[in-house]
Amino acid sequence: MARDLFLVAYDVRNPKRLRRVHQVLKEFACGGQKSAFECYLTNSERKELVGRVEDCINLKEDAFLVIQLVSRDAVSTLGIAMTPADELFTYLG
Repeated sequence: MARDLFLVAYDVRNPKRLRRVHQVLKEFACGGQKSAFECYLTNSERKELVGRVEDCINLKEDAFLVIQLVSRDAVSTLGIAMTPADELFTYLG
């Protein structure tokens, strides 16, 4: 089953909801920092993640984004940022 790389980010305004969303993301993420995570997901895993987060957030107050990233060949860096060297991860920095 093929997995695609997604960048998942959120802005949750309530601490209790924030903890719940963070716990859900930790189950799917391969890396991340604060409110942005890298997730390799199948289509069904992406749908499950979105559904579980939807149950945790307030749709009128909170934000949640799932962005599919393109091939690593398209990565550009500036300054001291490093080009990804590991096949399993993408580095943002």
